[in-house]
Amino acid sequence: MIRTALAVSALTTCMIAMPAAAHEPSERTLLWADEFNETELDRDNWNVIGTDFWVNNEQQAYVDAPEVLSIVDDVEGADGGVLMLRPVYSPGVDPKPEREADFLSGRVESQGKFDFTHGRAEARIKMPDAEGVWPAWWLLGNDRWPDTGEIDIMEYVGEKDWIGVALHGPGYSGETPLVNKYFFADGEDVTDWHVYAVEWKKDELLFQVDGRTVYRVTRPMVEHYGEWSYDNPKYLILNFALGGAYPFKTNGIEEPYNGLPQATVDKIKAGDVAMLVDWVRVYAPED
Repeated sequence: MIRTALAVSALTTCMIAMPAAAHEPSERTLLWADEFNETELDRDNWNVIGTDFWVNNEQQAYVDAPEVLSIVDDVEGADGGVLMLRPVYSPGVDPKPEREADFLSGRVESQGKFDFTHGRAEARIKMPDAEGVWPAWWLLGNDRWPDTGEIDIMEYVGEKDWIGVALHGPGYSGETPLVNKYFFADGEDVTDWHVYAVEWKKDELLFQVDGRTVYRVTRPMVEHYGEWSYDNPKYLILNFALGGAYPFKTNGIEEPYNGLPQATVDKIKAGDVAMLVDWVRVYAPED
């Protein structure tokens, strides 16, 4: 993953915004962090997912390549380097004939390198204005899904005035009832820098945007539907999917791709679509 200014000028032209005020946990123990300030992705922190992975009828194949996953400099509003996950149009490359994706993209995970149980996970992220994209920042248990739980800190399907948060577990997966949309205040949207976080406690989870709680889930709420699956370790995931189940459910678009309109395809071809991550930090629980 070569540090590069590739596509930064185009991205910053369409995505420049004043940085959101970062949440600074006071007197918290920092367990793990990646500031993305090195020249390459830190492989001691992250695994890069490859083409074998495929879920939710998504329209991309994940690859380990600098075209889709790199560290970039000189991004407006960022402090130092930034992780850039950027889908590219590349038909005929996907090795899986049953999928034949026309797009390549990036996904990184910390499984086997870092996980934690209870605490605060946060990331400072900027996203594109592009209908039908599906970037996400989330936590996943280490065993069979959904038995060991999933915490979706931020999902975005291309309507720039809101993001989604959710929990998935046994008895409440897929079309989970434990889900919420957060709508930004007037004058703000996903193309600004925001800190997306979860405060994961023993008996509740608080989903936050820029330090403001936007959804609260308690143990009794979860156990109304199924087992509480949030006393076990979970690892970190950042990914940029395209189209598929959630975008399609939101926009109903079928052509030219499931959940992905031509206007966004054109933006991807122009190099104007990316998820930028300034940093990721994980803190121990509050005393």
